[in-house]
Amino acid sequence: MKYYIIAGEPSGDLHAANLMAEIKKLDPRPEFRFWGGDLMQQQGGQLVRHYRDTAVMGVIDVITHLPKILKNINLCKKDLLENRPDALILVDYPGFNLKIAKFAHKQNIKTIYYISPKVWASKEYRIKAMKRDIDLLLTILPFEINYFKRKGVPAVYCGNPTLDAIENRAEKEQTTEQFLERNRLPNKPIIALVAGSRRSELKYNLPAMLELIPKFPSHQFIIPAPPAFTDDDYRQYVENHDVRVVHGQTYQLLTHAQSAVVTSGTATLETAILNCPQVVLYRMWGGWFSHAVAKMVIKVKHISLVNLILEKEAVTELFQKLYSPEKLFSELSEITNPTNRRQQQLSDYQELRTILGAPGCSKKAAQTIVEFLNEN
Repeated sequence: MKYYIIAGEPSGDLHAANLMAEIKKLDPRPEFRFWGGDLMQQQGGQLVRHYRDTAVMGVIDVITHLPKILKNINLCKKDLLENRPDALILVDYPGFNLKIAKFAHKQNIKTIYYISPKVWASKEYRIKAMKRDIDLLLTILPFEINYFKRKGVPAVYCGNPTLDAIENRAEKEQTTEQFLERNRLPNKPIIALVAGSRRSELKYNLPAMLELIPKFPSHQFIIPAPPAFTDDDYRQYVENHDVRVVHGQTYQLLTHAQSAVVTSGTATLETAILNCPQVVLYRMWGGWFSHAVAKMVIKVKHISLVNLILEKEAVTELFQKLYSPEKLFSELSEITNPTNRRQQQLSDYQELRTILGAPGCSKKAAQTIVEFLNEN
């Protein structure tokens, strides 16, 4: 079968690549054409656009990159018609993918959404379009099933692909000593600064994280760079700071870190599954104004996936006006040192892993997709 897959961010590239690997086990002659990244390319097929040329975040980014966004949408529509697939598989990235779903529906192209848009958090109006344009919806968060059922949208829970990615990570048996030696790092406990996978996230979050360095003289601070980032992306922030950047080792770093400061998103879930205590810091353009707007738009109590799944504040969230240098230092100290707070967070992580279940999401998603296409 011919599969056209669209992933617009590093996490989508990772999960789509794992899905492609499982599809190849079930479909003897799959043909892949995709928007994604390096990991998807490793699975074979034709790359149309790399995610570094498509990813934007927030209202300001959308406005300033509008001509580029429209050009990409038109290119995608044209390419879909010229290379008409048996199935269009959309991976997260809702701002772009829902527009393509609408187009594909009009062209009678079977449309599958993997990693559902988080309409339960904001932009619930998108439900109407999803019901109309999506033939199969695959969710990765347990509570989404009941939510979509109440909204009249049939959905299948496949487990969470982050579990698969972590289970299949490279150097899984690596010791802390080996990690330090490989990266020529001193024998000091590590605090990870996971500042995001978008340049705008670096701009608004990394400087606040770097202010912590002199306050923890017995620790070393390390930043894991996402696949599309180079040292140049960090240079303007890290110069004059005692901090290291490592590439392609996010999971390894979090495995060996004593604690972490993490921007909201999939990274909070990855950090929890890898059992690294964390503080969530999320700042963006606009300060108090953006905070007020977000509170009006976002319909959930928490911004991190860890707290959303557990339905409680297991990890501290310093979102916009809730952040202060003093608060961040205090919260990080609590979870870095052997306190009751640290132990409680680790206990909550165990509950989280129980709720998510075992690895195998990519396999179940592939089976569901192939069965659906064979039946339809």
